[in-house]
Amino acid sequence: MTCFRICSSDNRASEFDTKKWGMLSLVNQLFKLYFRINKLHLMKPLIRAIHSSPLKDKFPLSQQITFKYYVGRKAMYDSDYTQANDYLTFAFQHCHKKSWKNKRLILIYLVPVKLLLGYLPTIKVLKKYDLLQLWEICEAVRSGNAKQLSAAMVTHQQFFIKCGIYLILERLKSVTYRNLFKKVYIVVKNPVITLEYLLIALRMMDSPDVELEEANCILANLIYEGKIKGYISHSHQKVVLSKTDAFPKLTTLVQ
Repeated sequence: MTCFRICSSDNRASEFDTKKWGMLSLVNQLFKLYFRINKLHLMKPLIRAIHSSPLKDKFPLSQQITFKYYVGRKAMYDSDYTQANDYLTFAFQHCHKKSWKNKRLILIYLVPVKLLLGYLPTIKVLKKYDLLQLWEICEAVRSGNAKQLSAAMVTHQQFFIKCGIYLILERLKSVTYRNLFKKVYIVVKNPVITLEYLLIALRMMDSPDVELEEANCILANLIYEGKIKGYISHSHQKVVLSKTDAFPKLTTLVQ
């Protein structure tokens, strides 16, 4: 940290030979340490320092990629998925095509972020980077199959925990329910849907033991989160969906 302060406070030298050129390399090393000891809050002042530096876009590209990778991961853990997507996408797109391991590492975090924003990667990309564990998650979310999602989480639990994305992937359950209810809506072709239809869908795609109260709770949470626009009519045992944009894009719901 002392080395970083020396570099960042070098205001006398010209831009060509200033010690500030060493800032980003040191910051990246500190980020690596902070992730290892789980002290991500210590990253905040360093991120501010780099963002306010006139050299921020002039540092070597390799250092910028590493910086964006770590800041993107932090944004993901902070639930700022839009920012996480921006940083991790930059890192992936600018990482050298021959750096297979690094691109795979970036994808491990970028894919869950994309899923939370409503984007699905192709199986071709996941095959290329040996990440078919995530394809099982993608398929479950796309099809609204909560049972398949839970099975994939159990099957690849160790891998997801080791990568630090298990809890992030758990947040996809609500997205999966949203997609399931959207499929029911498409089949029914009516904004007024009997709750019994949603219950049947849940029993098929989640658990046969789901009761109506639980279905109500899942639906109420989705409406509260803004993933579905509408209201529940308990007296008529129906959900009344908005006639326009009943299932808003997930990108409009996150930071």
